[in-house]
Amino acid sequence: MNGPVVVGVDGSPSSLTAVEVAAREADVRGVGLRLVHAFSWPSAHLPPGGRPWGPSGAGLRELVDDTLAKAERRAREAAPRVECRREVVVGEPLMALEIESRTASLMVVGSRGLSRFGSLLLGSTSGHLAAHAACPVLVVRGRPDPAGPVLLAVDGSPAARAAVEFAFEQASTHGRDLVALHVWNTHTERAYDGPGDPPFVTYDEDRLRDEEQRVLAEALGGLHDKYPDVAVDRRLVRGRVRHALIEASADAGLLVAGARGRGGFSGLLLGSVSQAVLHHAHCPVAVVRSGGQ
Repeated sequence: MNGPVVVGVDGSPSSLTAVEVAAREADVRGVGLRLVHAFSWPSAHLPPGGRPWGPSGAGLRELVDDTLAKAERRAREAAPRVECRREVVVGEPLMALEIESRTASLMVVGSRGLSRFGSLLLGSTSGHLAAHAACPVLVVRGRPDPAGPVLLAVDGSPAARAAVEFAFEQASTHGRDLVALHVWNTHTERAYDGPGDPPFVTYDEDRLRDEEQRVLAEALGGLHDKYPDVAVDRRLVRGRVRHALIEASADAGLLVAGARGRGGFSGLLLGSVSQAVLHHAHCPVAVVRSGGQ
């Protein structure tokens, strides 16, 4: 998709950092940048078809304009060539960002913020967006190594193919190496999400290692030919998935994970591994769901 990069803005330090990241992403992708500030406005106080910028809303308008002006300055400092547009959306921030994602190539949010808009960006909103957005979602968190590799969480599932392709694209676009990490153990952790699925399956250790090597190789199949400029470090690690990914993220510039999960509740629509790295990774995290590119 050649849509713009969209970033949620609330004026907090975290969102301004997200603006810088989003501006650089827009620059390397050759697309525009859309700065979106969303807030709720009680419908009882807003006439049908009206705008919140009446006489009583003058102070609010100044505040929003100042917030977006600061964000635009940060964006232009980070990527002067990028075409930048401001967008003020009246409505629930979560829904507003979800709608914006339908025409975006990438959604970028900070991990901490201000007020209702910003506070939701820690945990619930980032997780909800990662599960429901129509494009990949990049949550800016931690202290990334600017020269660090793209760290890809490989689970071998068909649903994670979009995440694998996104990771290769990011590594190629930013001129970084790619670390493809697949974690296994003798009681291998699978991404079981259904209540009837067993949490652990025991295998013969040698057979399991060979099988997991095959899973890793098949997950990356065909993409090295498509991105010959990307140096790939394949790592088969024995341990626990969440711990291994979080530990490896300390040296990474970006962690890419697929969105795994099922069910009718939003909390179940993002797999537990993706939820864990969104909260605890040491670098920015991109969550890519199947069909979310």
